[in-house]
Amino acid sequence: MVAMLGGLVASPAQADDMAEIRAIHAEMRRLEAKVEQLEAHHGMSRGSQNVVAGRTLRSGPHTGGRAVYSAPSGQISAMPDLSQLTIGGPAMSDDAQAAAAAENTMTEAIIPAQAKLDLDSSSPLAITQTGVDSLPPVFRIGGVSVRLGGFIDFSNIYRSKNLTSGPATSWGSFPYANSPNAHTGEYRPSAQLTRLSVLLQGSPTKDETLSGYIETDFGGAAGTANSYQTNSYTPRIRQAYMTYSNTKWGFHVLAGQAWSLTTGYTQGLLSRHEQLPPVVDNNQIPGIVFTRVPQIRFIKDFGRKWWLGLSFEAPQVAYATSGSAGDHQMLSGGDTLASSGTTLLYGNAGSGMLNPNAKYSMDVAPDIVLKGALDTKPAHYEIYGLARWFKAMSQSSVPGSPIRERVSFAGGVGGDVTVHVIPRYLQFTGNVLAGQGIGRYGPAMLPDATFKANGTPAPIPEIIGSMGLIGHPTPNLLVYLYGGVESAGRRSYTGTDGYQYGYGVNDLALASCNVEQISGGSCDAQTHTIADLTVGGWWHVLQGGYGAVMTGVQYTYLRKFAYKGGDGTDPTTGGNTIYVTFRYLPFQ
Repeated sequence: MVAMLGGLVASPAQADDMAEIRAIHAEMRRLEAKVEQLEAHHGMSRGSQNVVAGRTLRSGPHTGGRAVYSAPSGQISAMPDLSQLTIGGPAMSDDAQAAAAAENTMTEAIIPAQAKLDLDSSSPLAITQTGVDSLPPVFRIGGVSVRLGGFIDFSNIYRSKNLTSGPATSWGSFPYANSPNAHTGEYRPSAQLTRLSVLLQGSPTKDETLSGYIETDFGGAAGTANSYQTNSYTPRIRQAYMTYSNTKWGFHVLAGQAWSLTTGYTQGLLSRHEQLPPVVDNNQIPGIVFTRVPQIRFIKDFGRKWWLGLSFEAPQVAYATSGSAGDHQMLSGGDTLASSGTTLLYGNAGSGMLNPNAKYSMDVAPDIVLKGALDTKPAHYEIYGLARWFKAMSQSSVPGSPIRERVSFAGGVGGDVTVHVIPRYLQFTGNVLAGQGIGRYGPAMLPDATFKANGTPAPIPEIIGSMGLIGHPTPNLLVYLYGGVESAGRRSYTGTDGYQYGYGVNDLALASCNVEQISGGSCDAQTHTIADLTVGGWWHVLQGGYGAVMTGVQYTYLRKFAYKGGDGTDPTTGGNTIYVTFRYLPFQ
């Protein structure tokens, strides 16, 4: 085993230090036995060398008791003393520091030489997140370990129709024939998907773990961002949360911004185990259920097999407020129902630290998710319920009428499954969410609700679903095939003027949607269904002490269907999206 590293700061040995040393020695013996078992399993001979992340460790009399490593070039240099990186906390005795350093070194020593990225999963962490959990601590701050993860990303994006969209495709914005953007494509290279993460972990007791996770990319766009000389796109929060886990009680808490509990999971219901498709597009693909929002979540596991989770998540409502054709218009000026004259207030521009250019809905309560899950050897199953509340303020056209608060209930039921069809070679995944007012949970961003004549929010029925196959023909290759759909139902009403209003109306004049005009013309079509077929793959090109390199290719074919108009016009559109992506993962 690796010789223990000497400490730099000396202080009188304490009784607690000696107890800790004895515990660490016991753990060292357990790890040593584990290493012997692994070596025997892989047919390795036990000698004076241990391997650490692609570097060869040696210790012995010629190194003065210090561990040294051989870089890939074969040059020998001193292994850095991890005890120097301990920041804060009370000074430890020489023996305690040496034991702690040995524990860290032994933990790293069991990592295989130039270990390949794990692409066997249906949602490989190195692709879908940052893979930080599989990495050894870079350093420690007191009793807190610090792990770094992430990758440098360069994506080349081609779309057959011009969306003027970055590396997150706005699936619901594919234009109809009346728009000049429907007759030209776009090419858009981007490094905005470059991602960095930090995982901090500490253990108050042997059964408890405190964690903090921060993940960021450059998907933010300030008002000054452009693509002329410098692409000044800003960092943004992807995830930022804290967790508490007690393995003795099987109890887990998460607080902060994370993937919604409605998102599928590969196993259990714990963070960083989400069943995210290994696609390149930052907006996933139509049919995948997800949000990534602030929340507080409580999880109970029963023997790490059965799981029950309850999450309270930040709400937001997407109202169907666009579309007009003379007397058919649903909203006039954005806040008055033409059919009844009712004046509405359903959102406000942001202030303080919110975006002043965006509208935020008037929310009455958090979205609530209750989910159960089961882990078996061949598959992982989930079922859940979603509850939502929508609020608007209304005032009738009668002079002197009071302002009233209108609240509606919405929600749905959903499920997810991941099946290991051929373990390590082929997985099947599927998800579905059906209900009312659930448009926010799909990447196509169909609307959540419209309004009744008196201004009460009217949730729109919808179904969101997808199926996928993820294959691993070789250890360095991952391929995938997905199909997804999002479909909104009708929520239409007939006003006092005899015309329909709401969503899914069928008396609109839509012939202009198919008339090509360089000025764009008008098209008031309301989306009924968005469907896609996606195929792609990742090739793990290089791996070593210098990190890892991957390249990915993805093709998506999309179709968008609108509700038929009163003139018999049935607008449809579609398009192709191609990604060619390169990633460097320096921490892998």
